[in-house]
Amino acid sequence: MRLLIVGSLEGHISTAGKIAISRGAKVSHVDSIDEALASVRSGQGAELLMVDVKLNIGDLVTRLASERINVPVVSCGIGTDADAAVEAIRQGAREYIPLPPDPELIAAVLEAFAAESNTIIHRDPAMKAVIGLADQIAPSEASVLITGESGTGRKMMALHIHVKSNRAAQSFVAVNCAAIPENLLESELFGHEKGAFTGAVARRVGKFEEADGGTLLLDEISELHPRLQAKLLRAIQEKEIDRVGGVKPIKTDVRLLATSNRDLQEAVRNGDFREDLFFRLNVVNVRLPALRDRPQDIELLANFFADKYAEANGVARKPVGQEALASLIGHGWPGNVRELENTMHRSVLLSQGDELSMDTTMLQLAGTIDGTPQSPAAPVEPIAATPQDAVAEGGFVRRTVAEVERDLIIDTLQHCLGNRTHAANILGISIRTLRNKLKLYSEDGLAVPMPGGVESPAP
Repeated sequence: MRLLIVGSLEGHISTAGKIAISRGAKVSHVDSIDEALASVRSGQGAELLMVDVKLNIGDLVTRLASERINVPVVSCGIGTDADAAVEAIRQGAREYIPLPPDPELIAAVLEAFAAESNTIIHRDPAMKAVIGLADQIAPSEASVLITGESGTGRKMMALHIHVKSNRAAQSFVAVNCAAIPENLLESELFGHEKGAFTGAVARRVGKFEEADGGTLLLDEISELHPRLQAKLLRAIQEKEIDRVGGVKPIKTDVRLLATSNRDLQEAVRNGDFREDLFFRLNVVNVRLPALRDRPQDIELLANFFADKYAEANGVARKPVGQEALASLIGHGWPGNVRELENTMHRSVLLSQGDELSMDTTMLQLAGTIDGTPQSPAAPVEPIAATPQDAVAEGGFVRRTVAEVERDLIIDTLQHCLGNRTHAANILGISIRTLRNKLKLYSEDGLAVPMPGGVESPAP
């Protein structure tokens, strides 16, 4: 969990931060509400704000809501000042924590919010069986290989196993092996000594040391370079690592989890992945089913995401219409749960009726934002009986793909108050792609929303 502490309270909040770190949270600190908002806006992010009760919590909650930033706020105050606690709750704080902090109370609050934000929504028997297996093996020290298609929630499953394990009170550290260049990944995993290479101006602790006593997740392990595979194997076998430029090994105690969307057995046969490392990692295999293989979960997840993003964006909650639900269930979902989540987010933002209709939910089911086709599992009936009806009801007949794409991007940007990063995340495109498209729209004379909700004048 990422925790942002706001304020000081005579050093007591710092103590609370240290307790949170010992419980596996990543903690950062700022002094004021303006700094907190700047930190959240900058993309550093936070899953929980712990705020000095003397600060204007109501102003913070209001400003977060106005920018559609959905982060829970917990207030902290010295002693058990009932009036301060009541006022903080009235202003929008979710909880009140008296200071000096109680380690068990801090742990309970962190655990509650972590569980709230990382719950695996499921009903289908196929997913129930997987959850049952995960719960069974979680208390053990066995390495676990979590496999499944992209978008099935492999990282969330890893966190679920950690939370259910005997190491739940310790750190959960994740590293994406595919996102870090090979020449930097060794230092990222094992750390380095000062002067080990050009630019190493100080000693760095690697992920193995950072996760000591807790759980280390190696995400997309199949992308690990063969040279690093050998070092990883030694770290697992000997329970010790060598920092880059170090002279003596360092003992570590981690529970290792790994994920992959590729067939590692096939990679072993092709010589791309070490067989001995595969067997070390694959003590237990937890394979997540694709969303199309757990159809009973689609309605549950669709409603969950609809409610989630209605709250996050400050709009009224709406049920998913029956026609829309039928089309969702019939879709093949090549992007799995991640695709469904993005679809429901867009539907919430673009819906104008009393329910989430097929018009909005199907907007991206026929094709992605960049035009890549996605074939649904079953044909979808037309939205309206005639082209004239479709046009009258705001459908997409007689409109080009470029026009639909343009309106989607502009509408999403308006809902995000001009925030490019948020809009790009919702749309499922890179920030660079979004900026290039907005530049073209501006050159064509279209007013483009600016950060803060202001439209840039047409040239």
